[in-house]
Amino acid sequence: MSTTSELATPADSAAAVGKRTWYHTTLFNAFVIGGVGFLAPGLWNAMSNLGAGGAQSPYLVNAANSLVFGIMGFLCLFGAPLANRIGLAWTLFLGAVGYPLYSAGLYTNNRYGNVWFVLAGAVACGFSAGLFWASEGAVALGYPEPGKRGRYMNIWLWFRTGGPLIGGAIVLALNNDAHAKAKGKVGYQVYLIFIALQCVAAPLALLLSRPEKVQRADGSRVVIKTEASFAAECRALWDASKRRDILLLLPIFWAAYFNQYSSNFQTYYFGVRARALIGFVINFGTMFSSQLMSSLLDYKGFAVKKRITIGFYYTVALHIIAWTYAWVVQEKYMRNPPAYDWEDEGFVEGFFVLMLWEFSRQSLQNWLYYLVATMTDNISELTRFSGILRGQESFAQAVSFGLNTKDWVGGRVPLAVNTILLGEFLT
Repeated sequence: MSTTSELATPADSAAAVGKRTWYHTTLFNAFVIGGVGFLAPGLWNAMSNLGAGGAQSPYLVNAANSLVFGIMGFLCLFGAPLANRIGLAWTLFLGAVGYPLYSAGLYTNNRYGNVWFVLAGAVACGFSAGLFWASEGAVALGYPEPGKRGRYMNIWLWFRTGGPLIGGAIVLALNNDAHAKAKGKVGYQVYLIFIALQCVAAPLALLLSRPEKVQRADGSRVVIKTEASFAAECRALWDASKRRDILLLLPIFWAAYFNQYSSNFQTYYFGVRARALIGFVINFGTMFSSQLMSSLLDYKGFAVKKRITIGFYYTVALHIIAWTYAWVVQEKYMRNPPAYDWEDEGFVEGFFVLMLWEFSRQSLQNWLYYLVATMTDNISELTRFSGILRGQESFAQAVSFGLNTKDWVGGRVPLAVNTILLGEFLT
């Protein structure tokens, strides 16, 4: 499938704008993709923000997450040709069905000590997540008119961050008494609520409009030209994979998403209710970071190239601050490991390690996806780009979660690997 964005004539534009149907508008579709992101990966992230999915020990959940992202990487790559054949709505539907199974695996492990279902749920989630990310990025970046990409990307990311925010509030409400001061695991009731909410995501995905029916505010429209076969889609994917600009972005995507040590950091140094509070509050910083970067990238006072350049140096500065601070605190904790509750004096110091990591990562994520969106106006090609890059991102997280299945000299080894990758990104 190849797609081009055609700008209608003034008369056509006026007519198109006058006949807009609310459920085919870019705003409605932004809410659909945001809603699915809120319920499926958003609540998954809420569990991740607890550290190790709310478990007492991070190692089984890190192994499961490594499995999720390993499978997800391959599905992201080959999900693009599939999405271009069966349509984005059905791809998004299939991309949501595996998340409740993952949560169900964590529930059975939390309550009954079951292990195999955690891994089975991880496999199901990996297949779904790969299809989800292959379609979600194309919709979020390809449906809006070019002048509003930053704004709609922010809506998408706010929804996806809203999942961890609401999920964090649920976890905090159920794990805030004195018994949760010490290290341990969250109550199993948390997972039952998450499972119920995640089951809504798949039917919601079917409300997504087909690209040719999307009605933009400026009257422009997306025209779809279908490739002759699935094999032709795979050839187009291979051609996209060989592009120099895509190859140059691969190390950046690895560096941006490699840090999964944050889960271990929480389980090592914080009690249950402190982790619950962190999982809730940290999302406000993530949303603020997204808002700042999106406002910059949509600022009409600068040319697009200048916005991208300023955003790059801003992101670099944030990462230098975040990782320098993280190393200082980690070395301190290695000498005298704490187990902080939110009432303890040193809680804020450790909390800001996690906050700065998430704040800097979110601004880099916004910047990267805006950059990718400027590389083409073709939504089908954007689906391929998104799949390739999200696939590499997934492989990075699979390796990182695998690395964090062991206690490597405290946190020094994963921190060192992350620092090296980020250094490569800067050079």
